[in-house]
Amino acid sequence: MNIKKIKAALECILFISGDSVPLKDLSALFDIDKTTLKRIINQMMDEYEGDERGLRIIEINSSYQFTTKPQYYEYIEKLFKPRARAGLSQASLETLSIIAYKQPTTKANVDAIRGVKSDSCLYRLIDKDLIKEVGRMEAPGRPILYGTTENFLRLFGLKSLSDLPDISNVQD
Repeated sequence: MNIKKIKAALECILFISGDSVPLKDLSALFDIDKTTLKRIINQMMDEYEGDERGLRIIEINSSYQFTTKPQYYEYIEKLFKPRARAGLSQASLETLSIIAYKQPTTKANVDAIRGVKSDSCLYRLIDKDLIKEVGRMEAPGRPILYGTTENFLRLFGLKSLSDLPDISNVQD
């Protein structure tokens, strides 16, 4: 299969999937090594960014997805009139930050860092698909371990958790 056909097929797959598609799955599908396929996808990403197009391809945890470009949101908003979505409260942002940097972590750990109970914040963040249960701690009571979701990365424009800002220099 030539590169033009691979790019066309990738467009179809990314468009139809709606969600991100792992590079390993695409590599197996096309029977192409990951390095070569990643090069092809990066070419496509550059083409979409360079052209005056409303779509772009983003990378999230070695997976790829079509998204709309943020500068065209106003047009989408006018046509589809999305329901009002409440933003995140200061408490929810604190809770999300702790989970993002300390994951996997427990509710008790979040509460200890914040100094207050975080139940409602956790429920809100789960409801908004920003955090999820990632397992159970091997300790008495087997408390739930929380981590961030792919939606968290997408919302904050991160390719992976390693793109989080370094907080080692932040002072209290």
